[in-house]
Amino acid sequence: MSKLTHLDDAGAAHMVDVSDKDITRREATAIGHIAMSAEALAAMQAGALAKGDALAVARIAGIMASKRTSDLIPLCHPLPISKVSVDLTFADGGIDCRATVVTTGQTGVEMEALTAVSVALLTLYDMAKAIDRAMTIGPVHLVAKAGGRSGDWQRP
Repeated sequence: MSKLTHLDDAGAAHMVDVSDKDITRREATAIGHIAMSAEALAAMQAGALAKGDALAVARIAGIMASKRTSDLIPLCHPLPISKVSVDLTFADGGIDCRATVVTTGQTGVEMEALTAVSVALLTLYDMAKAIDRAMTIGPVHLVAKAGGRSGDWQRP
């Protein structure tokens, strides 16, 4: 098993020193899903939620969240985000979310992509909870990353 990078030799948590890493273009994509009742899904599709356009609000929430990841995840580096896209599509029984985050820096944006998806889906829950409190979020997972010392990766 590889050494966990956020633990020092004594097992204490620390922020990884990335100062010796090359500045390169880095990109990560994550996906997730929120399952909901037919009634909640129909209300979202019709734009009939009392709180407004759920997809527009969730898209903005995901973008904002990606930019604030280092405020939420204690050992993440603050990064200059170059691009964030959050795409929400109606799917059978719910809504799929796909977020892609890009930066040019010394560390990757996997956490930023995962945070964007998670917060976008939580926002959809908040927007529709008056109709359906039994909505289920997940799975949320990384599907691809590019750049950096470890190179490109895609979920098998």
